[in-house]
Amino acid sequence: KIIEKEAIEKGKIEVGEAIFTTSGKLPFKYIIHAATVDEKFKSDYGIIRNCMKNIYKLVDTLGIKSISFPALGCGTGKLKSNEVARIMVEETMIYFSKKFNLEEINFVLYKKIDYENFCNVFETYFRNLTKKTYKNPIPTVDIIIEYKGGIVLIERKNYPFGWAIPGGFVEYGESCEETAIREAKEETGLDLENLRQFKTYSNPGRDPRFHTISTVFIAKGKGNLKSGDDAKKAEIFKRENLPENIAFDHKNILMEYFYFKNKLRS
Repeated sequence: KIIEKEAIEKGKIEVGEAIFTTSGKLPFKYIIHAATVDEKFKSDYGIIRNCMKNIYKLVDTLGIKSISFPALGCGTGKLKSNEVARIMVEETMIYFSKKFNLEEINFVLYKKIDYENFCNVFETYFRNLTKKTYKNPIPTVDIIIEYKGGIVLIERKNYPFGWAIPGGFVEYGESCEETAIREAKEETGLDLENLRQFKTYSNPGRDPRFHTISTVFIAKGKGNLKSGDDAKKAEIFKRENLPENIAFDHKNILMEYFYFKNKLRS
């Protein structure tokens, strides 16, 4: 009601324009409202481009450091997300070519097809930034965390869905070991002890989104198990009760891990 009242007080805006309100009781500073459809609930790609330009003007005016976007116009406006993605990415890069006040941009995409379209647009855009580019695999880590007589798996919130070994992407300036410690804490709440490398997995088809190379670690978990970040759940499993829907190539990794542990005991 607070947000609605503030928006009404701002008055009518034209299609393609954007206004801001406070966020009421939500845990954000502002909400930016962009008019992506007209009075007949119709939209077009020119409207989305104007919305993006006006949103970034507000970003500068308000000194915003972090912003999250949905796929504008893909709901009520019924626009195609591949074209919307192209426009939103283009306008984002145009903004960054002039200013660099923002520190974080998130694209919040609930449909698999929207996620894939945005990934494809980003990949194509960055590949074409220079005349000579290299399409390299993306470095990731996975951590087999031994905890309370079993190993910890997380149930993923995001595509590809299913249970997975905790892990994530190596950030610029991080070592693989630092990434492992950070991702374990974010996704499971656990600290790691006796972290050591297990194996590297690089099959181009191991991740349905893009080609990744994962350094897999083994470690002991310490603390209280609690899911976080993009983990919906975090639970303890043993070899005999592993879940059926395991994402990526993680079932194969776990089988090799259990074989390795049995070999050590024999």
